[in-house]
Amino acid sequence: MTFFSDRPLTRARSITCAVTNQFVTPGLGSLMGKRWIAGCGQIILSSASCVLILVWFIKILIQYYGQIGGDVKPHPVGWIGIIGLILFVVSWLWSGVTSFSLLREAAKIGNKSAEKLTVPPVQKSDVARIIIALSALPQWRRDGEIISRTFEFKDFPAAMKFVNTVAELAEQAQHHPDVDIRWNKVTLALTTHDAGGLTEKDFALAKQCDALAVG
Repeated sequence: MTFFSDRPLTRARSITCAVTNQFVTPGLGSLMGKRWIAGCGQIILSSASCVLILVWFIKILIQYYGQIGGDVKPHPVGWIGIIGLILFVVSWLWSGVTSFSLLREAAKIGNKSAEKLTVPPVQKSDVARIIIALSALPQWRRDGEIISRTFEFKDFPAAMKFVNTVAELAEQAQHHPDVDIRWNKVTLALTTHDAGGLTEKDFALAKQCDALAVG
């Protein structure tokens, strides 16, 4: 897995960056989220804090063992550890701010993606468009807000083969006709319930069904 991926920021990735910042290394998650300046600053602070705390610990050990041997005079070194702790807290809080920013950005990107995926509602066709569309479908008949046609085949298996193929087309278009099967005859009725009448979806599927019957 590549830490510094070129993939767009997602909610899952922003959470990974936030967890890395707050529970692994302050600043590393910021770099993973391409917050280069903030990430570098946070890592510098957290690294400096680790160095200072390590120095403080070593000096404490030297004084402790020196006192046992009686050849080292104790002197205050606590300030080193305090400064190291302060630097770590600052880097941790700073990385927390960056993590929050990453989460907000991922949420905004997710919302924009959802808006793009939202399919606009299909508009009901007016009378003029219906007349023009039906002129290209002479075997279809209009009854109010429904168009229908009865297809006739040589036998029942041929009729069912046609129905199954229509079902596949309907699934692809997410537009499903009412189907009536009478041995070798299949009647399809089309309307767009969401739009409250006939739309371009009905006439498009009708053309595809005509093409199937010819084939």
